[in-house]
Amino acid sequence: MTIIKLDATDSTNSYLKRLQTSENVEDFTAVMAKKQTQGRGQMGAVWESQASKNLTFSVFKDLSDFSLETTFGISLAVSLAIRKALQAFLIPQLSVKWPNDILSVDKKICGVLIENVIKQNAITGSIIGIGLNVNQVAFDHLPRASSLKMITGTVYNLDEMAHAILNQLKVHFDLLESGDFLALKAEYESCLFRKNKPSTFKDAEGSLFSGFIKGVSNFGNLQVLVEDNIIKEFDLKEVTLMY
Repeated sequence: MTIIKLDATDSTNSYLKRLQTSENVEDFTAVMAKKQTQGRGQMGAVWESQASKNLTFSVFKDLSDFSLETTFGISLAVSLAIRKALQAFLIPQLSVKWPNDILSVDKKICGVLIENVIKQNAITGSIIGIGLNVNQVAFDHLPRASSLKMITGTVYNLDEMAHAILNQLKVHFDLLESGDFLALKAEYESCLFRKNKPSTFKDAEGSLFSGFIKGVSNFGNLQVLVEDNIIKEFDLKEVTLMY
């Protein structure tokens, strides 16, 4: 396993993407940076992180030998791998906020940005960006954010945390490759944040509505029970969970 350590870069995803286009990158090559100047999150969001306090890294996963029926399997494997790694450090009440934020209790501690590499209309790999709040203890204007240190009081070794996540990524991608998609999906649904609890959502037009998260489709759409006992499906651009 190759780990490239940088003092600073624009974004570890962007760095790995550039590297992947210029040379042959080994499976599970990881890029770690003490500081990102243009860290990115889902839907174009900016990922802010204090230098050397948190784990900001990206991993290249070779998918050329996979037969993926749906790209959502990648998100399942990644979310569950991070959760399993954090469980080993006794982080309490871990859940997945759809599609792949990791929460402890009800605070966001980890975000994921997955960018698939497509060649000749087929997915040949994924660049998996992971931002884990580890030892940072102040998050200005982010009331829903927290860190492992804030939750447990413990200072963590970033390298140790990265290796734990990388090891679990290998385990869960092996499960995905062996055809355990439905088992991974069932485990993912079992730890979905606010599953079967009355929740408020905002649709693409900005209107609020109430419903109950029931699960996800095989393609990763969120399944919400709304009024009149109807289950509606939403993709990432169509709905936001308002806690």
